[in-house]
Amino acid sequence: FVHPNFIADPFPITEKRPEENLDWVLKTGPNPPYLVILESPLFTRPIMMKLKNGSSRVAGVAVVAPNANPPKGFSPHTTCPNENTGVYTEEYDPAFAHCNVTMWNPLGNGLSYEEYDFPIFSMKDDNDTQIIRQCYLDHNRAVNGSTPQYPLCAMQLYSHMSAVTDTATCMRRNDINFSISPEMVCDPLGDYNVWASTRPINNTAKGHKMFESVVIAAARLDSRSFFFDIAPGAESGVSGFVTLLAAAQALRNATQEAQPNRTILYTFFQGETFDYIGSSRMVYDMQSNQFAVDLDNVHSVLEIGQVGLRADSKLWLHSDPVSMKNSSVNNEVRKLIVNLQTASRGLNVSVEEPGFSQPLPPSSFQRFLRARPIPGVVIEDHQSAFTNRFYESMYDNAEYLNVSYPTNMTPEEQLEFVTETAKVLIVSLNFLLSRSVLFSLCKVTRMLYGFLVRTNNSWFQQLIPSDLASHLGKLGHTFLKISEPTLLVQYLLANLTGSTPNITQDNCQNQREDEEDKESKHFYYYMWVQGAAPPNSTQREGYCVRSTVRLSKALSPAFDLRDYTSTNFSTWTESRWKSIKGRIFLVASHDLEMLTLGVGVGVLITSLILTYVISSKADMLFSAGREPANATY
Repeated sequence: FVHPNFIADPFPITEKRPEENLDWVLKTGPNPPYLVILESPLFTRPIMMKLKNGSSRVAGVAVVAPNANPPKGFSPHTTCPNENTGVYTEEYDPAFAHCNVTMWNPLGNGLSYEEYDFPIFSMKDDNDTQIIRQCYLDHNRAVNGSTPQYPLCAMQLYSHMSAVTDTATCMRRNDINFSISPEMVCDPLGDYNVWASTRPINNTAKGHKMFESVVIAAARLDSRSFFFDIAPGAESGVSGFVTLLAAAQALRNATQEAQPNRTILYTFFQGETFDYIGSSRMVYDMQSNQFAVDLDNVHSVLEIGQVGLRADSKLWLHSDPVSMKNSSVNNEVRKLIVNLQTASRGLNVSVEEPGFSQPLPPSSFQRFLRARPIPGVVIEDHQSAFTNRFYESMYDNAEYLNVSYPTNMTPEEQLEFVTETAKVLIVSLNFLLSRSVLFSLCKVTRMLYGFLVRTNNSWFQQLIPSDLASHLGKLGHTFLKISEPTLLVQYLLANLTGSTPNITQDNCQNQREDEEDKESKHFYYYMWVQGAAPPNSTQREGYCVRSTVRLSKALSPAFDLRDYTSTNFSTWTESRWKSIKGRIFLVASHDLEMLTLGVGVGVLITSLILTYVISSKADMLFSAGREPANATY
């Protein structure tokens, strides 16, 4: 939007009747279209729907993000997340379809799934926002019901996005090549899953592995909110995958000394918010023999969901009542639940089942059940509806998860400070492992700080390669490339579960123990990280990490199948866009603009006439008596 739009602030927090001011923007205001500055308490569905329906008079909305979370809940997601791509369809069990039994996200208002004809921006409540507010107060605010006088404060928003309509349309336009270098208009949402196994698995030979039984321990990596790049996902994502990372680290020595009967496959799924992109891709690859194991190798699934907000120190074990009608599945699920409940005895946490028949909460496990009945349990901190009041919103942050620090602490002191949330997750970890793992407390503390407060910290710097270190905290969002959370979890998982062989950097980066080694690369992945600097030195001491950590594609199979209207797989795409920016300035009245234009046109015509007259009379006006050629001085 590059047309200047007058700023309107119809909803000051102290306003008693915002409906009247909304009518001023949508009906009676004399200078539409308006850019609406909206305080966050009024960023609600009723108000946004009114602005959407009156979009001919609304050019954009800028929501002022508060510096503290609101007291009430807010979730722009739907009340039934991923309802069309989970296992609970009319064919699977109509009684459980569409959240008929349990409305998982009752605070969901669905704002993220509405289509708007104007851009909606988020602004921090800082000095720049105050300048915009002051410009509005000085020039646009009506006094005693009078019409604001010119000049008025206006704003231009630059928000050019290439894609339109839907996924099928934009993907078809991607395929139209009218030039040597065609411009892409949208990209499928995609990233990578991260996985590792307690026993090395040949990743080169895809498909079924004889005599291999795998238990998938899963968590999701991604989150979303209404606004771009403001999706901390503290409770919805971080609490679960940090717990799983800590469990993997705690089990490293135990599994290396005495291998369990079944291989544990630690799996971190990406894109689950958008109709289970990561888990659906892994299941598809397993079915297509494009993964290290197949579904016949999968014994069961244990998924860690939202576990950071435990009420009454309780965790809840959710299972699927439909697949448990199969006696063998039921027996395995009962064994798993009994083992988990036994492990919780003596700990400061109780583990219970919901106590009534209800479907699984939104979880990656559902995509495995769509393929076949598999035993599994999903661990959550809620019995039925989410305890998370800010599900998939920008308020699901460190503050909400109570990751806070005393004032005047340095970043290094905060990195090592044990928060109450770290203690909560450690209790969950003790329960999962049925043993004391207090030695992991410092790592849980560091991970919470790194993922929720400051990504660019000294501990993360030690665990990544030098070429990524300078970009830490700045990678942001990229199209079809690996995201920062995925990279960090990949290197964290490798450092927490791997070993450090004494090999050269060259051999490490070439995926080998030495020049003669041709086999290790099939079972292990080697990565050279920059390490820490010794005391009184600035030179880091890098080292090699050997682990079973791998990346696998988290891209919906619909795009490989070119089925852009699929009902089985996610079809989410993201528009390409140019830089987002805005500016404010003063605009004169229309009459003054017309007067200025008229004077300018008059001056132009007058200058043209004078130029013509002077040019036609040039010989007479500029001629002078010439002196004789033979004149001398």
